[in-house]
Amino acid sequence: MRLLSISLLLALCASAIAADSPVGKTESPTDTSTEELENDGPAPTVFNGQEVPPLPEIEGEKFNETVAEGYWFVKHYSPYCPHCIEIAPTWQTLHEFYYTSKPLPSSDASSTPTSMNTFTAFYKFHFGSVDCIAYGSLCSAHNVGAFPTFILYKDGEEVKRFTGAKKIKPISDFVEDTLEAIRPGSRPAGGPELPQPGDKNTKDFQAPPAAAVSATEPAATKAADDENSKAAASASTGATPEKTKAALKATPVKGKPKKTKPTSNPNSLGKSISFTAETFQSAVTMTQDPWFIKFYAPWCGHCQAMAPNWIQLAKEFKGKLNIGEVNCDVESRLCKDAHLRGYPTILFFQGGERVEYEGLRGLGDFISYANKAIDISDGVKDVDAVEFKELEEKEEVIFVYFYDHATTSEDFAALERLTLSLIGHAKLVKTNSAALAERFKITTWPRLLVSRDGRPTYYTALAPQDMRDFRQVLHWMQSVWLPIVPELTASNSREIMDGKLVVLGILTRERPDAFAAAKKEIKSAALEWMDKQTTAFQRERQELRDAKQLRIEEAEDRNDQRALRAAKSIRINMDKSEQKEVGFAWVDGVFWERWVRSTYGIDVSKDGEKVIINDEDQRRYWDTTISGNFIMASRTSILETIGKVSVSPPKIKPKTTISSFEKFFFDIRHAISGHPFLSIGVLAGVLLGVLVYGRRHRRQRGGFFRLDEKDGLLGANGAGKVD
Repeated sequence: MRLLSISLLLALCASAIAADSPVGKTESPTDTSTEELENDGPAPTVFNGQEVPPLPEIEGEKFNETVAEGYWFVKHYSPYCPHCIEIAPTWQTLHEFYYTSKPLPSSDASSTPTSMNTFTAFYKFHFGSVDCIAYGSLCSAHNVGAFPTFILYKDGEEVKRFTGAKKIKPISDFVEDTLEAIRPGSRPAGGPELPQPGDKNTKDFQAPPAAAVSATEPAATKAADDENSKAAASASTGATPEKTKAALKATPVKGKPKKTKPTSNPNSLGKSISFTAETFQSAVTMTQDPWFIKFYAPWCGHCQAMAPNWIQLAKEFKGKLNIGEVNCDVESRLCKDAHLRGYPTILFFQGGERVEYEGLRGLGDFISYANKAIDISDGVKDVDAVEFKELEEKEEVIFVYFYDHATTSEDFAALERLTLSLIGHAKLVKTNSAALAERFKITTWPRLLVSRDGRPTYYTALAPQDMRDFRQVLHWMQSVWLPIVPELTASNSREIMDGKLVVLGILTRERPDAFAAAKKEIKSAALEWMDKQTTAFQRERQELRDAKQLRIEEAEDRNDQRALRAAKSIRINMDKSEQKEVGFAWVDGVFWERWVRSTYGIDVSKDGEKVIINDEDQRRYWDTTISGNFIMASRTSILETIGKVSVSPPKIKPKTTISSFEKFFFDIRHAISGHPFLSIGVLAGVLLGVLVYGRRHRRQRGGFFRLDEKDGLLGANGAGKVD
């Protein structure tokens, strides 16, 4: 007993020394858990005395990468679904039970993650979950129609689904069948003895001796208490722990100092900060800190529905991005000054500039936008040829600003103003790389272009004042910031469809090979059509330049100064806006099944991949070629049809997306909006004609009875005599 007390005392002393020592802190496992708490990540659990990592919550963008290797048994759920809430403890217990189980009998008590006699290493089997509220498009793509849905994947491909009762035994039987198929003969007959949902050990588990536990617990407890005390003190005083500060340091832009630096540790509490007019000005408008802020009203139903996602967003971006909110019922003057159009309105602020968030309001959508917003916090990144090549593999659309030694600070300041407006749309970088200048044939600086799938489109204005004109440059960027063949979604549908003919591929991800082939064919058709249009435009402008030169030469030959001045004043319009633009896009025909079927009469699950050409301005579309066959997802079928429908009048009869009754009023409205003065004249003429007709008819009929009329008071003959 005395030996035990001495060893316990020594352990306490050693732990105290380790807690005060910087080296001890760095290598202590307690620090790891503290860092996890600081990052607000899920904490590991303990089962059968062994630490179990958190059950993986798979993000939508990383799903394919996560499940690409081995077996993944994934629960697709909604956090608001009662059945999902009920099954959550069962799912957690299954994860803990199987993770700590040993596939093969062994006298070795070690169960380290590197040991081959571990469940994960032996079977390459993992458990995971996907939040279908946050990542709805992912669940729709995997045909998740009810919650919870359990799907088994092997190397990224779906193998089968669990369809039994949502209890621990049936789900375990499903897992056991899979494990037996992976490693025949490795599973016990009749299955293992399972714990109850929520249990932290199996019935046959034997805990380590109490002495061993008591000898180690005080050290860990004291270290954790010390760390928690320091963290609490830092939070109360606004100070930042040195470890956190070091982790938040950003890599400086190569060769360029940062334009702005956050003045404080962002979102240190992981909460959405509620602002008053005074605190808003001091914390947001008067600083360079980035802020993601919602303006709401407590009575607004959409605001109430969005509130849980906003709270979770603040937790997700603890230490990364400031999250805030303004109650417009309380701070009505502040919201009025912000010129809000409705509730909720979500704005991103930085350095006195702001941009409105116009995307969907799911947690996954907020996270995706916020991550892109963080990227611009340090300004426009400077890249070389190698970094640009790596960026092309991740981004479909990249704006590139070429500069040289003569580029001024005013030019760079104008460039920095563009970054907020590009969040969620495209990437903006700058470079002075000679290799990139040679690749894109840059001969004048500064120069701006956009690379879409490696295909450059140049900003034609080259004068210094044009390159610094924020609105002019942004207007051009908005016209080219979509990918060559973007996916049609609720947030970008107006931008894609309005004002142009759109070749719309109606596809489905359920047939991966056909889906990839169709997208490739549509993109090939888009690139070829763009090349043809560019060539035709250049030829047309060359003809106009030749005609201008002929007039100049003719005036010079005649020595006609008046005609010469007139010829030289002819301006060649280099704007393509007069032409009806043709765009390309694709839509998920399964996810948007109801809209596609009701608008175009296409059921992609039965009809297969189809292509239509839509004219949203005229509420019409084409789904057949000149020969009467359906437009297929092939380059030839698309290109031969575009030429027939883009002329005026089109050579193929269109179909309408609205009823005949709606079409009548739509045509009237379209005619009035297209010819307002003529419409006013016609309306005035009709009114004048009605007025003249009414007055003439009134004079003929009179306002009284004539006594000698047939229908008069006395009749036609009255009391007179007939000769």
